[in-house]
Amino acid sequence: MENEDRSTEFLSLLTRHDRALFLYVHGLIQSHADADDVLQQTKMVMWKHFGQFESGTNFLAWARKIAFYQILGYRRQCQRGHLAMSEEMLEAVGQEVERLSDEADARREALAACLRKLPTDQRRMMLMRYFEDLEVDQIAGRIDKTTGAVYRALSRVRSTLLTCVEQRMNRSSASPS
Repeated sequence: MENEDRSTEFLSLLTRHDRALFLYVHGLIQSHADADDVLQQTKMVMWKHFGQFESGTNFLAWARKIAFYQILGYRRQCQRGHLAMSEEMLEAVGQEVERLSDEADARREALAACLRKLPTDQRRMMLMRYFEDLEVDQIAGRIDKTTGAVYRALSRVRSTLLTCVEQRMNRSSASPS
């Protein structure tokens, strides 16, 4: 039963962070096919060593570290004359990709918090537009408003969300780490 729980935990964490891991590997390897191979190898190593992962710690950081070593191994197998980056440069690029990914995660969390703060009717409009992918005229029909009124409302809500997200990001970057 414990193995089943760990398997479920691994799959849940991998599913949650799969896109970020994909972007990390593909950001460091030019060839799409090679990046896919390294990503697959990374996931196999992660599964093999998941027993060493401490639940509750940063899964994505752990996964990126494994991916980084898999990328280094891939690079060693390639002919060095054809590689454009030194290992130091690769590590610097990897850190930048990680920073950008973390920033995107923080921005996504800020947006989710800001969306929760919206009044129900505004949140509903945003969900219809951006999650249900409805056109403005379809939204207008659903909420019994004119198309112009929906355009104006969406514009105001986008502006409110932008301000809210920027404030949250500024607060989080100003707070001591």
